[in-house]
Amino acid sequence: MKVTKFQHACLLIEHENSSVLVDPGEFTRDLIPPRKLDGIIITHDHPDHFDKKRVSQLLAKHPKATIAGPEAIITQFSNHPTIRAVVNTPFTIGNMSLRFYGGTHAPIIPTLPTPENFGVLINDSLYYPGDSFVVPDNTKVDTLALPVSAPWLKISEAMAFLVAVKPRVVFPTHDGVLSEDGKEVVDSLASRAAGVVGATYRRLDTSSVKL
Repeated sequence: MKVTKFQHACLLIEHENSSVLVDPGEFTRDLIPPRKLDGIIITHDHPDHFDKKRVSQLLAKHPKATIAGPEAIITQFSNHPTIRAVVNTPFTIGNMSLRFYGGTHAPIIPTLPTPENFGVLINDSLYYPGDSFVVPDNTKVDTLALPVSAPWLKISEAMAFLVAVKPRVVFPTHDGVLSEDGKEVVDSLASRAAGVVGATYRRLDTSSVKL
């Protein structure tokens, strides 16, 4: 399985001639559209994770691609194959197995509504929680995409989440608003937290890694 991280919170997952794009949002300015696209997964309806114009353009080029996510997302694409997110119900896109977890976005401020949010486990290996710290139950996560900067999180919570998941490999995501100095702080703290559970921490920054 090959993972490519683009700006902020967008991931391209490729496996056995199948490819899935996760959370192409408005902060992802460096996205290189794949030549082949089997599916798009949107964890929740926030603009840094879901750019409707971009998703529409991708689906126009790949009309057979499936879009999966919360009801608020998939109802906007009724002319395409869709999968409504249901917690702990496995499904497939191309040659990839997927499963959703969670269901609710982490609180931001009391007056702001919290949309549906679904973390996604891909091939029983890579876990991306969207905007939440939901730990997938009864699952050994190999690789964790760790949110590290957002209005809804504290860095101590992110590190506690890393330790709770106990992955083999962890890389940061949801980092589009961090300065270079901020990234260095996160890297230092996450490296220490990863060491507690024997995990390897690495930053991808628009590069690919085979898992």
